[in-house]
Amino acid sequence: MNALIAIVEDDPDQARNYSDALELRGFRVSSYSSRIQAIEGFRKDPPDVAILDVVLGSEFDGGFDLFKTIQEFIPRLPVIFLSSRADEIDQVFGLRLGAWDYQTKPVSLTLLAERVSVLLKIKEARTIDQLPSRDQQIQHGNLRIDTKRMLVSWKEEALVFTVTECSLLTAIVKANGGAVRYDELAAITKQTIVTNNTINTHIRHIRQKFRLIDPHFDSITNVYGAGYRWTAD
Repeated sequence: MNALIAIVEDDPDQARNYSDALELRGFRVSSYSSRIQAIEGFRKDPPDVAILDVVLGSEFDGGFDLFKTIQEFIPRLPVIFLSSRADEIDQVFGLRLGAWDYQTKPVSLTLLAERVSVLLKIKEARTIDQLPSRDQQIQHGNLRIDTKRMLVSWKEEALVFTVTECSLLTAIVKANGGAVRYDELAAITKQTIVTNNTINTHIRHIRQKFRLIDPHFDSITNVYGAGYRWTAD
């Protein structure tokens, strides 16, 4: 059965646009316009991924409050916050709550559908009971990466990375202290046009996720004009 994606969005036009884009990718979609409606719907028909607006009607933090509630009965549900609130403090707060991603409006519908597909792949990989073989594991001090299931942990705490972020981190760590050039990192993203600023943005997001659990994290260093390296932790 195709995955069920839940959209919680109080703007009916935006909700319809998101729904159309996801249905074109073959997903089933359920839409809710309020926090209370979503809670009832999630209990009756739990989704595989949820897309939550942060501001729901008169509830300024409605999406955040909804996330806290659904975590109680669907604890491992992949959630994407999708909001016009672009301040870094809101993004950090959403990720600290446990969301898998935070996107700011306006968002590309193609990108949103791709994000959902990636989260489903990560979720599926994490449900595999078979232990990974040694060649799928990277252990480097406090860091552990399972390259097959795209799982990353730091100081025994799990982190949620996109496939691209995990691939970039893996390449930097596997260089064993050597610098990984921008062009090498660009090739890893598998995107058509990638600038140095694009790579820098990915690295900034990776660092932010580490610093959510370790404010003093500084193991990814920039090599001026060249790229990035992983320093001993």
